[in-house]
Amino acid sequence: MIDKLLTRLEELYPEMVDLRRMLHAEPELSFQEEKTPEMIADYLERLGVVVKRNVGGRGVLGYIQGGKPGKTVALRADFDALPIQEETGLPFASRQPGVMHACGHDGHTATLLVLAKVLMEQREQIEGTVVLIHQFAEELAPGGAIEMIKDGCLNGVDAIFGTHLWSTMPLGQIGYRQGPIMAAADRFDLVIKGRGGHGASPHETVDSIAVASSIVSALQHIVSRNVDPLKSAVVSIGSFHAGGAFNVIADSATIVGTVRTFDEAVQELIITRIEQITKGICDAMGADYTLDYKKGYPAVINDREETTHFVHTATGIVQNLVVQEMDPVMGGEDFAYYLQHVPGTFFFTGAGNVQEGIIYPHHHPKFDFDEEAMLIAAKCLGKVALNYLNRKESQKETQELSS
Repeated sequence: MIDKLLTRLEELYPEMVDLRRMLHAEPELSFQEEKTPEMIADYLERLGVVVKRNVGGRGVLGYIQGGKPGKTVALRADFDALPIQEETGLPFASRQPGVMHACGHDGHTATLLVLAKVLMEQREQIEGTVVLIHQFAEELAPGGAIEMIKDGCLNGVDAIFGTHLWSTMPLGQIGYRQGPIMAAADRFDLVIKGRGGHGASPHETVDSIAVASSIVSALQHIVSRNVDPLKSAVVSIGSFHAGGAFNVIADSATIVGTVRTFDEAVQELIITRIEQITKGICDAMGADYTLDYKKGYPAVINDREETTHFVHTATGIVQNLVVQEMDPVMGGEDFAYYLQHVPGTFFFTGAGNVQEGIIYPHHHPKFDFDEEAMLIAAKCLGKVALNYLNRKESQKETQELSS
């Protein structure tokens, strides 16, 4: 059955490419997806898949009930785009000004759709159920995963698997990791309130820029001097805005930044230190402040057993495929929420190709990926799902790996 699945995916690869390019040309922003979920639902219904629309808002679920009883496994793809003006020059470039699939979600969707087609063709041989989770709004917190989970997308699901096409990893590589693989991604907005005045009379003011600059400098010491050096964390300032005239001392300054962590205790430590540092400097310099700290997606923490199962499944699935453990990534992903409810694993499928000029990182106006990565991703997802549902084979593999 597995061999037939892999062969059929290769035969349908051109359709996968066509779907990806169609989606790429018509991107839709997070929480504004309308045509994309309709297209996904219509495609699945034509295959005979049982479809549920408007899940958690704009999500789509597909249910492939196998011909034999068994467990339930979920596969997830996201389909939202980013507010970026595309500069790739591709013949299928975005037709929507200022909107672009700059993270590979078009490829994720095309991969799962064609995989669904192959699974439906072999439905009678499947032991159990495959749930297809087509998620909206991954790019913009609070994201679509939470609402889809609330609406029942994981009801009855025993395990979940997902992948990200990764342009900074070469085609022909798979990256996996047991435990934390992607970071919690938080945001904070800090407004420093001083007292403005004439630039020639600084003694009559409370210089918000001077206060805010001191805070920015002090925040950089949190990771180097407060966080355990054996644990990873990032505190970065992405925006600093104040003033407007050369001879006016600004009465307020706004700082916007991000915090990335893998450990909840480290996350709480950093939140506390940001508040303490800000208050201390403001008190010392006569300023006031407001701090709005928003916790974003939690860390993506892969299940150890399911990751081991995946590694065994993926190894050798494509000739010369390199399956290797990778370092954690400080980027965030709301796949984390699924893993808080059911075991599973999230892996990276290499999609970069220096020879083809596919070298730009995610969220870049020239971002692209090698489309052959979709075929590798489909084979990995399809095989890991079927192997999971085959209880005897799954148990045998686990025994082999632990011996």
